[in-house]
Amino acid sequence: MKLALMALAGLVLASGVARAQAPQIVMEEFMAPSSDAGIEIYVRNKRPANLTTFRPERTVLFVHGSTYPAHTAFDLQLDGLSWMDYIASRGYDVYLLDLRGYGKSTRPKEMSDKPEANPAIVRGDTAVKDIGAAVDFILKRRNIPRLNLLGWSWGTTTMSTYATQNPDKVERLVLYAPQWIRTTPSLIQSGPGPIPAYRVVKRDQALARWLNGVPEDKKASLIPAGWFDAWANATFASDPEGAKADPPFLRAPNGTLQDTADYWAAGKPYYDPAKITAPTLLVLAEWDRDTPPYMAQTLFPLLVNAPGKRLVILAEGTHTIIMEKNRMKLFEAVQAFLDEAGRS
Repeated sequence: MKLALMALAGLVLASGVARAQAPQIVMEEFMAPSSDAGIEIYVRNKRPANLTTFRPERTVLFVHGSTYPAHTAFDLQLDGLSWMDYIASRGYDVYLLDLRGYGKSTRPKEMSDKPEANPAIVRGDTAVKDIGAAVDFILKRRNIPRLNLLGWSWGTTTMSTYATQNPDKVERLVLYAPQWIRTTPSLIQSGPGPIPAYRVVKRDQALARWLNGVPEDKKASLIPAGWFDAWANATFASDPEGAKADPPFLRAPNGTLQDTADYWAAGKPYYDPAKITAPTLLVLAEWDRDTPPYMAQTLFPLLVNAPGKRLVILAEGTHTIIMEKNRMKLFEAVQAFLDEAGRS
């Protein structure tokens, strides 16, 4: 397959606690073809400029959840540092992808129509196909047989499903805020009747959902000043139609809501955890209300064939701890798990 390489490559300087010693980080952006005609998947890569040898245990691919794209979270500069920079500066070849319908990837034609004109789009099987396209592109590009997968929220379901179908291509699996069978109400609702093709999200709704479940006396200090605005500005600008509106809005495919109705909310697993054979980390924060801790605690013992599995619950954080004051605890927990492969 031909690959459309975007002329957007450049150099950025990684930053962090030891900024003076941080390596120079190269960023490249691609539009990779999906398995469906007319659909291209946005893939971003960051790595140290002097990295010339590529290995499975030092290659990571990140995918987002059900509402927001990957590039405005995983590579968002907060206090001069993104999670992507953090991993890349430690000698990793790091990638993210926006699934179709999200961020910089192609939006299906149904998103140009009224939501109720079509059934829910971008269901789990479609997302897994897009992940497969990104994985195959990376493996071919670097001439490696496997890589590490890192999913967030709905991304834990799609990455886990991919891992059950392609065990030979997965080095390690990181499930940040993992989904499982739901026994509490979902924070994302589509309303009565058939689930439409997509939903529209407003900025104030995003903040209210983020802070759901946080003790009142902790809300003011949870998100450092300016961080929510930095994320919201980048995220709501990623929708070419919504960005024109006043106030701006974001369109998000509803396939994940249909899957939840058919599986998680109906008491049925979307995938079989026993088919995951890679070392697996489950990590989340205590105030998560999108994927509460009971989900990870229920899933963990079902990973009967995942060697070296681990469950980490972090204090004072939500579903979006990636962009909160305690985000370094998330970064450190995931990094320690990834680094184990290099020492084994």
